[in-house]
Amino acid sequence: MAKKKEEENKKKHIPVVTKKSLQFFEKYINNPAPTGYEWEGQKLWLDYLKPYIDESFIDNYGTAVGVINPKASYKVVIEAHADEISWYVNYITSDGLIYVIRNGGSDHQIAPSKRVNIHTEKGTVKAVFGWPAIHTRHGEKEEAPQLKNIFLDCGCTTKEEVEKLGIHVGCVITYEDEFMVLNDRYYVGRALDNRAGGFMIAEVARLLKENKKKLPFGLYIVNSVQEEIGLRGAEMIAQRIKPNVAIVTDVTHDTTTPMISKITQGDLACGKGPVVSYAPAVQTNLNKLLIKVAEKNDIPFQRQASSRSTGTDTDAFAYSNGGVPSALISLPLRYMHTTVEMVHKEDVDNVISLIYESLLNIKAEQDFREFS
Repeated sequence: MAKKKEEENKKKHIPVVTKKSLQFFEKYINNPAPTGYEWEGQKLWLDYLKPYIDESFIDNYGTAVGVINPKASYKVVIEAHADEISWYVNYITSDGLIYVIRNGGSDHQIAPSKRVNIHTEKGTVKAVFGWPAIHTRHGEKEEAPQLKNIFLDCGCTTKEEVEKLGIHVGCVITYEDEFMVLNDRYYVGRALDNRAGGFMIAEVARLLKENKKKLPFGLYIVNSVQEEIGLRGAEMIAQRIKPNVAIVTDVTHDTTTPMISKITQGDLACGKGPVVSYAPAVQTNLNKLLIKVAEKNDIPFQRQASSRSTGTDTDAFAYSNGGVPSALISLPLRYMHTTVEMVHKEDVDNVISLIYESLLNIKAEQDFREFS
């Protein structure tokens, strides 16, 4: 019976992402744009977005914004973040090995044997995270990968040779893993957290343009920088735009894979729809609007409780400018902060649809307060 119902739901789903959109998505994911160095990715994103907006601007740190109806006094933001986790060169040994520190929440446990790109002013230098062979560890207590023992090897044997390649302390390092589609069901790649969000809000702009929808407010499509180190880009751009409403999209954990506790992390799964969050930063009536829109349009959705904070740019917008009604729509994701982050194709479509339909249900000058 459950299988039959699942098949019925499958038939109802109408894809939103087009072949042309998917080509952009792949290119956007594959482009490195680590925290603090998002410029190239932002150029790609704005180039894709420009046919669907009236104007755009970029702030001093690289947050990119597309605007529809820029003269409107009432302002609605839809937002994602552009940066990916990475590493910094921290120390170069005399024999040419490189030790690193984090730029964002990079996972030391996945580093050994990964291939990386070291970004220098002379260009990209290839390197690998080395690790002692299993034969050399036999019979001894296994030492787990830690920040203090993972290192890069770029094929040099002296510090001077490393430096001649243009590598110095402070060079940023990204993984080279690229986008793929798995079993015609999942998009897989690094930095889906949260370039998938940037892609989805750009698709919302595309749908508004293609469907010739006129909004009664100004829409600000925002791709923020530096979320991975503390929501910094969102903090800056919220002060500049001064929005009346903000709908943020980010990723959240699929909790159905091994070693994750549903008791502490909730019960969420890829393929079951967008996730709406409950948290102090999430404005109650705006959240109710999202849920009503999902129910009205048969968009499947899941619920998540986020306790003190959402840990996303939602918090930055909510607590800016004297308080901005804000809500969070999350995309379930497997294997966060690895190079094989995985999201369901239908969830991507449904997040796009939920944001799009929600915008069509927000009125000019709408007051989200419980009473006034």
